[in-house]
Amino acid sequence: MIVTRPATAHAPLALVGKVGRREEVVAACAAAASLGIHVGMAATHARALVSDLDFRPAQPEADAVLLDRLALLAVRRWSPIAAATPTDGVWLDVAGCDHLYGGEERFCRRLRAFCERAGFTARVAVADTPGAAHALARYGREDLTIVPAGGTVQAISPLPIAALRLTGTALSAAKRFGFETIADLLPVARGPLARRLGLPAITRLDQALGGVAEPITPREDVTVPAVERRLLEPIGTAEAIAQVMEDLLGDLAEVLQASGLGARSLRLSGLCVDGTEQVVAVGTSRPTRDVSHLLRLMKLRIERIDPGLGLEQFLLVAPHTEPLDAVDLGAVLAGEVLVRDPARLVDVVAGRIGANAVYRIAPIPSHVPERAVARADPVEMPAGWPTWRRPVRLFARPEPL
Repeated sequence: MIVTRPATAHAPLALVGKVGRREEVVAACAAAASLGIHVGMAATHARALVSDLDFRPAQPEADAVLLDRLALLAVRRWSPIAAATPTDGVWLDVAGCDHLYGGEERFCRRLRAFCERAGFTARVAVADTPGAAHALARYGREDLTIVPAGGTVQAISPLPIAALRLTGTALSAAKRFGFETIADLLPVARGPLARRLGLPAITRLDQALGGVAEPITPREDVTVPAVERRLLEPIGTAEAIAQVMEDLLGDLAEVLQASGLGARSLRLSGLCVDGTEQVVAVGTSRPTRDVSHLLRLMKLRIERIDPGLGLEQFLLVAPHTEPLDAVDLGAVLAGEVLVRDPARLVDVVAGRIGANAVYRIAPIPSHVPERAVARADPVEMPAGWPTWRRPVRLFARPEPL
C-alpha cells in the first residue's frame, strides 16, 4: 500500500528536497503534475514553469515517523505482520487474516476508506510477493489491484523497469540497452542480464517473481507480550519443536503474569535456514496463562510446520490479551465443590475441528420456531428458555390452522 498526502484545494503543491548538490522536486500533487511538474525536476525550473506554485521543504524524517505510526496501527488492528517501506508505503501480510474483513477486495476498500478519513490518498495492491505488490501500487493502472494466485508474471510484465526498485545506475544501463518494461527482461538469460544491469537488479526481479524470498520484518509493538529464542543449531523434529514451544510458553507466562494479563491468542513464527518463515496460531475462549493448556493447543499445530532445512529462530507473540486476575482458591480450601470450567475442553475441540464447529444454542424471543434459537458462545451459559408451549412436530410447509 502506498500512502500520499491529498492535493491541496488552493494552489499546486510541490515538495522540494536537496538531491546531491541541487534542489529537486521530490513530490508533487495532482494539480502540479497536470501543469508539468514531475519528480526529479530542478526546483528553479519548476518555479520558472509555474509562478504560483506552492513550494514547501520536504521532511523525510517526519514522513518516516508517520509511516511507522501507520505500520504500528496496522499491527494492532489488521495484521500482525506489517512494516513501513523505505519510501512512502506500508507492507501488510494479509495471508490468513483477510477473511476476517470479508475477503481481500473488501479489506482493501476498507484500507482506502480509512486513509481517506485520515486525510490521505492511497493506492493498494495485493500480490503473491511484496515486490510485485510494491510495483503495482506505484506503477499499476488502477488504484486498487488484486492479483490472483499465480498471476504475478502477467500482472507486472507491462510495468516499467523502475517498478523493480532499481538504482539510478541500473536504470541508466537498462535504458542504454533498450529495456523499457519488465517483460523485456524475462526472456533474457540471468548471466548476461547481470553483466548489463548488475546483480542487485537480478535479485529485485527474482524477488518480484517469487524466485527469491523477501520476508517482511514486522513492526514490533512494544505493548504486545512476546518472547524469542535463537537456537545454536537448527532443529526439525516434532519433539524438538515441542520442547521449544514449552520453553517459550514458560517465558511468556512470566511476562503475562507480571502484567496481570491472560492470552486469548498466540502466534508462533519460526525462521528457517533458507529464510522462509513458518507461522502457526491458536486461540482460547477465555484469557489464560496456563502453560500446560496452551502447550496442548500448540502441539496440535506442529504437523502444520514445515521445518525444511531446519528452524533456527522462534518468536512467540500474544497479539490478543485480556486482564486476568489471580485464581480465588478460598472456595477450594473451604471444601466447597469447584465447578469445572468448560473453556479448556472448548479450546481443544475447536483446535481440532475448527472454532466455528463448537457452539451453544441460545433462545431467541420469537414465536416462529425456526427463529427461536441462535448460535452462542460455547463457554457462556445461555439465558433461561421460554416457558411457552412449543409444537412437538413441524411440517415441511406451514399449514393454516
